[in-house]
Amino acid sequence: MGTSEAFYRNAIDLNRYSNSVSKKLIISYNEIILDITARLATIDDVAAPHTAARLRTILAQVQESLGTWAVDSANVTAAELQGLAQLQSTFVADELKKLVPRNTRSAVRTVEISPQFAKSVVTTDPTKLNIFALPNELERTIREGLPQPTFNLTAGDGAVITLPNGQTVEKAFRGLATAQADLFQKTVRNGLLTGDTTQEIARQLKGRLHFGQAGSARQIAQAGGEVTRMANNQVMTIVRTSINQVSNAASQKVYDANRDMTEMYRYVATLDSKTSSICASLDGQEFEYGKGPTPPQHFNCRSTTVPIIPDSFYEKRGLVKPEAGERSAKWGLKQRGRQVPDNMNYADWLAKQPKAVQAEVFGKWKSQYFNKLSKKEGPQSALRKIVRKDGTELTLKQLEARYPRLLD
Repeated sequence: MGTSEAFYRNAIDLNRYSNSVSKKLIISYNEIILDITARLATIDDVAAPHTAARLRTILAQVQESLGTWAVDSANVTAAELQGLAQLQSTFVADELKKLVPRNTRSAVRTVEISPQFAKSVVTTDPTKLNIFALPNELERTIREGLPQPTFNLTAGDGAVITLPNGQTVEKAFRGLATAQADLFQKTVRNGLLTGDTTQEIARQLKGRLHFGQAGSARQIAQAGGEVTRMANNQVMTIVRTSINQVSNAASQKVYDANRDMTEMYRYVATLDSKTSSICASLDGQEFEYGKGPTPPQHFNCRSTTVPIIPDSFYEKRGLVKPEAGERSAKWGLKQRGRQVPDNMNYADWLAKQPKAVQAEVFGKWKSQYFNKLSKKEGPQSALRKIVRKDGTELTLKQLEARYPRLLD
């Protein structure tokens, strides 16, 4: 398996990992809701004098329990991200080592993750990261067999993990807990005003959830009720996005520490119909480190980056360049998984898909413009004429005005 292919597989593994972390937080959230709704359902007579006091106690408990859950979730996420940052930096360094002879692999510079990394790294702003390196050149290290140089990855003062909308992970969990506690209280009050029994309100709140719920994070979320389904989906969004940020931040710093080997990276999106327009347009594009976009470009971003090793690196050292690898893609009407050449970009992939899949990506009429433009100018050109540089798409009216006779 070539180095590029290993990075593609790593992106898939990270997605599975995010689902695992999400499930842990979702279950702890759902258990709070299930416990409180069970207590709510024991209230039989809402008109009884003591009922109002019991309800106030239950509603206060919701707010307190979810507030504690938010703090715990932020801490759990930070701990997971700390370990992930170390694992990801090690993975990238190990893949780079595979590109040089075994007896010179110590030449590849590694990155040490500071204990505060996960709590403080701002992954959308590389200027908040500081790299301190020993002044060893890779060429000299390979030639003279010097000890392995080490980089330290630390964070700028006051920096925090930041999501694409500017929120921190901690603030996102806290905001989610507050919103869901408010929703819980509103649902209970509205139910009582409309004459619902507490048992009916409890069922509405928890849906089909039960203690010890089995299945994936998404299956559990879909089983939820009023205050679980939306919260579960938001948990998955927060976790997946922060994992994408930290893993890509760690990867970029290892690349940057090894500029002797690689000076550019390739943006890699997921080849399926769910990929966003911005990531689809960036897929396959190459950028210098620190001068191009990096994932995540949006919430739930699944994209990654792959280092580009120039031919000159192999030629100077008399090394054989590894053969081109493959990447995973969804294919056909049923979007089944298959392997494709690693140089296939999103536009080329989409051009080879059935019209129904193209319509799922762009919509029925806009996909026809993509089809026509692809045949006329090539898939990549077609994609860039539909999707602007900022990731937004031209409207159907704009396409009709720009290409008035294209669909005739």
